[in-house]
Amino acid sequence: MLEVRGLRKTFGDFVAVDGVSFSLPERGSLAIVGESGSGKTTTARMIAGLETPSGGDVTVTVAGDERGEGRPRSRARRARSRRIQMVFQDPYSSLDRRQRAGDAVAEAVALRRRLPSPALRARVADLLDMVGLDDRQARALPRALSGGQRQRVAIARALAAEPRVLILDEAIAALDVSIQAQILTLLSRVRAETGTALLFITHDLGAVRHISDDVLVMRAGKAVEHGPVATVLDDPRDPYTRRLIASIPKPGWKPRRRADRDAP
Repeated sequence: MLEVRGLRKTFGDFVAVDGVSFSLPERGSLAIVGESGSGKTTTARMIAGLETPSGGDVTVTVAGDERGEGRPRSRARRARSRRIQMVFQDPYSSLDRRQRAGDAVAEAVALRRRLPSPALRARVADLLDMVGLDDRQARALPRALSGGQRQRVAIARALAAEPRVLILDEAIAALDVSIQAQILTLLSRVRAETGTALLFITHDLGAVRHISDDVLVMRAGKAVEHGPVATVLDDPRDPYTRRLIASIPKPGWKPRRRADRDAP
């Protein structure tokens, strides 16, 4: 469904992304991991059409209709937005604070389809129900919703475009651990019910095991390791991947006190 070949992005002399390639099948789930500044978010933004690649290609194939859109112009950008949607880290800043949750989703549906009012309301209700929200929350402004509820609204709004690929850029990073688990379960269900493929941008290797089939590890703009999650995380080949995994706190880990660190 999604094929990325030799994707590259430069800002002046700085190379942010350097020759990244991967594919994502229908109903697939790929995590791109790496430390801050590794190029994972820039890669996601190029795939979504929010950044123009300096080189390489992004190809989206839907029902036999193949479109290469490495350097999107306005028409190609609109076509891509129907196929690929992005959910960002902070749902409060990505939602209009003056717009009720249901209206935000309705606006996204209207951009995709022209529906009579009863059908539009029914479609909005279906989308909100899919992400676990009810009529009361649909009437609420973002400030009246919890962080997890706001992120559910953002996911419903993205799904309103009926995308084939949903990009989640650190979409659970700002949430409590218990809410993170709920959102991961929600995304797994959405993938199973709709066939939407997931591209999960994160630095949380623990979450990767719950949401992704494959993982791509990035460092300094390059892909240093790529393969099934179990293979990469249980038997990493690249030294950088091993360091990332070693940095995950283990059960029973406690931070050392300063006096302990300074002791001879």
